[in-house]
Amino acid sequence: MQLVGDPEVTRLEEWIDALNEDLGPLVEFILPGGGPVGAFFHQARTVCRRAERDVVTLMDAEPETGAGPMRYLNRLSDFLFVAGRWAAKAHGEEEYLWEKKRKA
Repeated sequence: MQLVGDPEVTRLEEWIDALNEDLGPLVEFILPGGGPVGAFFHQARTVCRRAERDVVTLMDAEPETGAGPMRYLNRLSDFLFVAGRWAAKAHGEEEYLWEKKRKA
C-alpha cells in the first residue's frame, strides 16, 4: 500500500512553480541562509535530505515500499529550497551566493 504517490508529488510541483514565478532565475549556487525564515527552510531541507537517505535504506530492505516516498521527499526537498529563496525575497533578506575562488 502506497500512501504517498503521484498526486502528492504533483501538488508539491505546483507549489514550487507558483513560488518560482516570484523569483529570478537561479544562476549561482545559493548558500543556506537568507534570514531566520529562509534559514529555517534550508535547515528543513537538510533534514529532508537525511530522510531521503533513510528511505533508500528502507527501499533496499523492503522493496515493496515503492518509489513514491522517495519521489515525494525529493520534490519536498526542492520545495523547501524554493520556499527558502521565496521567504528571503519576501522579507527583503539577501541570498548569499557561493563564489568560486579564482585562480591567480
